[in-house]
Amino acid sequence: MKEKFNLKQIINTEASFNFNLYILCGFITLVTMAMIVTEFFSRGQFFPNHISFFYLGILVIYALHKELVRWLGRRKIERQGEYFVYAWILLTTFLYIINFVSKDYYVHLVRGGPSSALRDVSILTLEVLAVFILTRGLKVAKLLVRKKNIKL
Repeated sequence: MKEKFNLKQIINTEASFNFNLYILCGFITLVTMAMIVTEFFSRGQFFPNHISFFYLGILVIYALHKELVRWLGRRKIERQGEYFVYAWILLTTFLYIINFVSKDYYVHLVRGGPSSALRDVSILTLEVLAVFILTRGLKVAKLLVRKKNIKL
């Protein structure tokens, strides 16, 4: 009986930690989006943001930890990570529409030459989507393991 109590305590602790990771990831998402939007609309007046790798790392850690908590047996896990995917898809689509309406105005730097901001946000959005698909795959794997009664 004591072992179950400890497992339940571990699950609750990890779930609480995961919520803190979600808040942190949400904050870093907003900062990253603000930097990307600023870079896009400034047309090169600001230096490239270089935060994408850091952001993606935080997102991967959050997503994998969330799946770990799920595998530990936490039944009620919010589907909060989907909000990151939707936000990135909407932001990227919005920037493409703005650029289209402005006749490619924002893909050219003020001092001349092409801007990589739109390409960079597209790549980051696809990477965020890949993290989401990976975690969906882990959910399916968990269901298959549970269905076949495989003990891990």
